[in-house]
Amino acid sequence: MTLLVVIPARAGSTRLPRKPLRLIAGRSLLHRTIAMARAAIGTRPAVALTVATDDGEIADHARSAGCDAVMTDSAIGTGSGRALAAALAQAEPPRLVVNLQGDSPFQPEGALAAVIGALEQGAQVATPVIALDWTALDALRDHKTRSPFSGTSCVRGPDGRAYWFSKAIIPAIRDEELLRAAGPISPIWRHVGLYGYALDALRRFEASAPTDLERLEGLEQLRLIELGIPIDTVAVPSPLFDSSGIDTEADIARVERLIAAHGDPTPPL
Repeated sequence: MTLLVVIPARAGSTRLPRKPLRLIAGRSLLHRTIAMARAAIGTRPAVALTVATDDGEIADHARSAGCDAVMTDSAIGTGSGRALAAALAQAEPPRLVVNLQGDSPFQPEGALAAVIGALEQGAQVATPVIALDWTALDALRDHKTRSPFSGTSCVRGPDGRAYWFSKAIIPAIRDEELLRAAGPISPIWRHVGLYGYALDALRRFEASAPTDLERLEGLEQLRLIELGIPIDTVAVPSPLFDSSGIDTEADIARVERLIAAHGDPTPPL
C-alpha cells in the first residue's frame, strides 16, 4: 500500500449526535462517503480505504459495507489526527494519506482523484478549490450575513500554491463591476475540506501546536502555511450539490430536497 484514504467518523457530534449513522434519503452518511470514495479510487493500485472511528457501532457499520475500520483514541480531536492514527496503525505505514471528511459525502466530482494525483506527483499537501462564478459569490456573501464562519475562501498563486485561507471572503475586489462585465468567473476560490498529505508532512503537522492565527480563523490548514509546508490546491468543478458538510438536521433536509429534485449522486456500494 502506497496511499491510504481515511474517513474519520467520530461519534460525538454535539449538533448531530452519532452523525455517521444518520440516514440521508435512506442511506447512511457513512455508507454514502464510503461509496463516493470507492468510486473515486476505482482501480488505482496500492490504494486502501479505511474508516477511523472511536465507536464500535460505527466500525461495525463500516464493515457491513465491506470497508475496513480502525479504532482510534476518542481523545483525538481532529480528522487529521485520526487519519494519522489510522495510518500508523497499518502493518506498514503508507507514504501518502488522504483525510476524507466523513460528513461530506457530496464532494465535487473528481476532487478525491485530483488530490491523489497531486500527491503522486510530489505534493506535500494537496486540497481542492472551486472557482466561484459571480452568482455563487453573491450566494456566499449572502450566506455569510447569517453564518459568518461557514465557507472558506483561498488565495492561491498562478501555480496553484495556496497563499492563505480565511473564513472571510478574500481577496477584496476593487473595480468589481468591471470584472463582472469582463466575464462570468469571479477571482474568489472556495476551499473544499479534503486534504491529502505526504506522511512526513502529516506527522510534522500533528507534532506542532496550533498557532494563534489558526485559532483565530478556526482553520487548521493555516498551521501548515505557518510551518512553511506548501499546500498545492487543485481546481475542481463546482458540484451540483453544495460541497459543505452535513452538520445539522437542516443540512439533511436540504440535501434530501436536492436528491428529490436532481436524483441521487451517490454511487452504489
